[in-house]
Amino acid sequence: QVQLVESGGGLVQAGGSLRLSCLTSGRTFSTYDMGWFRQAPGKGREFVSSISRSGGSTHYADSVKGRFTISRDNAKNTMYLQMNSLKPEDTAVYYCVGGLDAIQQGHYYYWGQGIQVTVSS
Repeated sequence: QVQLVESGGGLVQAGGSLRLSCLTSGRTFSTYDMGWFRQAPGKGREFVSSISRSGGSTHYADSVKGRFTISRDNAKNTMYLQMNSLKPEDTAVYYCVGGLDAIQQGHYYYWGQGIQVTVSS
């Protein structure tokens, strides 16, 4: 069973930075495409970013492009999301996601429990 555990969330002022981490259990992390989704209060889940299993390909939502950077360390079974120039509209619960060929299929089988990010104005 694969488990995804997020960390690094919290409260930050607008313009500040946070780095989210996602630690994945098991020895198959390097075979999974990974990504981040978020859900703001009263809204549906929204794609934020994805990274291929090798780390060679990344994608971002237009709303975070140029401010967020996704990366991964396959030796540590960990994925990261560096969030800079945070805005109040980035406030949401952020979910770590992963799965085999997830980017091509548009479907992530594994989800973390989510972590709160709050940006104050």
